[in-house]
Amino acid sequence: MSIGALRDETPSLDDWLEQLQGSAEMGELLSQAESDRRDGGYIHTLREIAQQPVTWRETARAAAAQMPEWIRLLSEVGVLSAAGVEQGSGHFFLTGSGSSLCIAECLAPTLQERFRVPALAVPAGNVLTHPDASLVSHAGHDGLVLSFARSGDSPESSALIDRFLGTHPRTRHLIFTCNAKGTLATRYEKEPRVSVMMLDEKTNDRSLVMTSSFTNLFLAAHALTSLEDAASYEHRVERLVRVAADVLTGCGPLANVARRDFRSAIYLASGARFGAAREGALKMLEMTGGQVFTMAETYLGLRHGPMSAVHRDTLLVCFLASDPVARGYELDLLRELTQKGLGLAKVFVGSQIPEQLVSPEDVVVDTGAPLVEDRDFPALDALVGQILAFFQCRSLGLRPDAPSPDNVIRRVVEGFTIHGHPQSVS
Repeated sequence: MSIGALRDETPSLDDWLEQLQGSAEMGELLSQAESDRRDGGYIHTLREIAQQPVTWRETARAAAAQMPEWIRLLSEVGVLSAAGVEQGSGHFFLTGSGSSLCIAECLAPTLQERFRVPALAVPAGNVLTHPDASLVSHAGHDGLVLSFARSGDSPESSALIDRFLGTHPRTRHLIFTCNAKGTLATRYEKEPRVSVMMLDEKTNDRSLVMTSSFTNLFLAAHALTSLEDAASYEHRVERLVRVAADVLTGCGPLANVARRDFRSAIYLASGARFGAAREGALKMLEMTGGQVFTMAETYLGLRHGPMSAVHRDTLLVCFLASDPVARGYELDLLRELTQKGLGLAKVFVGSQIPEQLVSPEDVVVDTGAPLVEDRDFPALDALVGQILAFFQCRSLGLRPDAPSPDNVIRRVVEGFTIHGHPQSVS
């Protein structure tokens, strides 16, 4: 399918998947009989990766419709004045577990830059184990807690909100989830301090790993950074849709490099895209059952010890910033790796990637002119990470829908005891 068809129309999901079957790699697998896809253990994961361009459009429309309510909410917690002007007070507290925490890490830098107030991404588990070190009000102002969850049924998700409601009664909560029947979506229906953004059921991935749920949750909350201009937000998502469609229809080079024999994969990024690097590393780790060692690091941080983990059989996944200062540091590090002969191959994701940086064994995902902003790139970065992990998983003979041998990990974390701490009201 050409990218133009997705640009000019709004196809149904089934139409998009049918047209995608005409492309190599992803399309060839999608064209297999349903029974073959099920027997191969990829019936869910394949569809959930492939459906993302269409679901992104739907999520953007739904999030844009919520903007008036979110403006009111940010005003109540002191981030915005009644007129919509930044006050420089209030704060954001973003949380989740696993991939959901990576969503928080993608968003926190952009929210802090946009509103000029603190935006902190904290693992939900840290709030349970060390609440006094995690739950802190900023300058006496109320805050907004953003919680991310695919199912909403992980034990720490609701336990965190319960603790906040008891110890920080003025704090408001905005939950982003994909499961209308999950605990997060149903438990707080009568609690006025808690609001829920419910994504379409299609994004509630059936696979063990989060793919379309990750990107759609990210894009839904990303609307908070464009509250003053819904049209601009939807236009930026549309750009992502077009590029993502192109990536999926032309993913052959990504699939080929993913099938190479590498024992480790290291993901490099800066700023808001570092959360996507962490998600890419987690996706490869999950989908290979831990057979591939993974790590996420910043470009500048790699020199301080982690470079010792880069070997000649290491796949390097490089998310390149558009910002010229950040890119300058990134290119310096990549030249150093090349000079030292480190890495099996590189996968570059960014815009206007210098040709002299790329060797014959490398793969480039280039958006061309600055079509996509750095703050939006995590959706594309995550998609590339999913494709790499999917094809490496199959290359290892594993089942993408359930890649964990002996069910060491599961789609939803099993229940565990929530231990209490003495509570003091803030």
